[in-house]
This record gives sequence, structure tokens and C-alpha cells, in this order.
Amino acid sequence: MTRLLLARHGETVWHAENRYAGGRSDPALTELGMRQAELLAKTSVSMGVDTVVSSPQLRAVATATPTAEALGVPLHLRTGLQEVDFGELETHTLAEMEPEAVRRFREDPEANAFPGAEPLADAAARGAAALRELDGQHSGTVLVVAHSTLLRVTLCVLLGLPVKHYRRIFPALDNVALTEIRLPADPSDPVALISLNRAP
Repeated sequence: MTRLLLARHGETVWHAENRYAGGRSDPALTELGMRQAELLAKTSVSMGVDTVVSSPQLRAVATATPTAEALGVPLHLRTGLQEVDFGELETHTLAEMEPEAVRRFREDPEANAFPGAEPLADAAARGAAALRELDGQHSGTVLVVAHSTLLRVTLCVLLGLPVKHYRRIFPALDNVALTEIRLPADPSDPVALISLNRAP
């Protein structure tokens, strides 16, 4: 059975203000984010990672590259791991948006997404499909570097939890923290959540 280690990318220059960086935005890593990427590489080596996969977005690639280099393996990119497109919320903070729209979004982000946003169910489905594809193509331990919202909604789908509650079920994934899952051979069987948001 393939061991999947899921990690959010390192800290970006938008992190401090909690500015939404989705599928259309690509802020750079901070100096701390780059150090986090190096720490993730050291942890990955110690954990016996065999394969490194990343979202194609630059903040994820910059986070995953030190691990691939440390292991001497290629970095594989998967478009299905891109962050959710947040529509009109993209590049903004919630404080910059219309208060009633923010209230509705917080109440049910699936039903009350901001205009132009990717449906959360669609994002979760592509994330789950990408992980299942990796599980079928690779053996051993696979590090997957992606994004906070994409990983949280994907975990909801894989674990049979309602996507609309992703913000409450998984309130945060820390930068480069590791979440380990095992996918069963039969998709109808339950996914095993081994660890969640574990610091490297």
C-alpha cells in the first residue's frame, strides 16, 4: 500500500495578512517559507520518501524542490493538485469583502462561494482523483505538496465528510506540516487517516 504524505506549501508573502491565494495567484515564499522547505526536505529524507509530487503552482514547486533535490529524484507535477480558485475573493482578504457575503461564506462556503469561484465539490473531486492516480502509479512513500483549501476539501471527500464543513473539521493546515493517509485498493473501503497536521 502506498503511503501518502500530504503537505501544504511553505509560508508566502501573503500569509501574514491572510490574503487568499488560489488557483490564479502565486505569491512567492518568504525567507521563513524557504527555510520550511529545507526542513521538509530533511524530514522527508528521514522518513524514507521515495517520490515527490507537487502542484504546478510556484509556491508549491519551490517548497517541493529541495526535497526532490535532496533525494535525487525528479519532481512530478499534477495539475489536479492546484489550489481552489476563489473567484472574486482571489488576492483579497475577507476584511476587504462585503460583510454579508463574508458571513454567508463562513456559514456555508460550498453553497455561498464568492462569484467566479470553483465549486468546492469539483475541487475536492479533482484532488481526490489526483491522489488516487498517484496511489495507483507509485509504491513506497510519496510526498505530495499542495495547498491548504485543496487538501482540506480533498480530505473531506476521501473520509466521507461534508465538504461544506471543511473549515470547521480542518480549521487549519500549517505550512509544511504532514498529514499521512493510506488509500484502500477498493475505493468503496474507508481511507485511513494515520496522522494530521504533524510538524516536520
